Amino acid sequence: MTLKTQLLETIAKLSDEAIEETLQFVQSRQNPIRKTIGVCGGAARIRDTRIPVWTLVIYHQQGASTEELLQNYPGLTNQDLAAAWEYYRTHQSEIDQWIAEDE
Repeated sequence: MTLKTQLLETIAKLSDEAIEETLQFVQSRQNPIRKTIGVCGGAARIRDTRIPVWTLVIYHQQGASTEELLQNYPGLTNQDLAAAWEYYRTHQSEIDQWIAEDE
C-alpha cells in the first residue's frame, strides 16, 4: 500500500469536524493574520496572539530589525512577520489609522 493510499484511507475515516479543524489549522499557518471582534479591539493581529500588526509596524518603522522583533516576541516566526508586512502593504490606511489612534 502506498503512502498516498494510506493517507486517503485515513482521511476517509475522519469526521467532518476533524477535517474542518485540520483545514482551519492549515489555513492559519498559511495566513497568520486574524481579525476578531473583541480581541485587540478588532485590529488585525498575528494568529491567536494579542500582537496587533500595527504594533509590529510601529517598531519596524522605528528601526527594529527582524531579529529584534523575533527576540522580543518569541512566539512569532519569520512567516508571521512577512505576513504582517504584506498585510501592511495591502491595508496601509487601516494600519496607519490604528497607529494614529494610539498616539
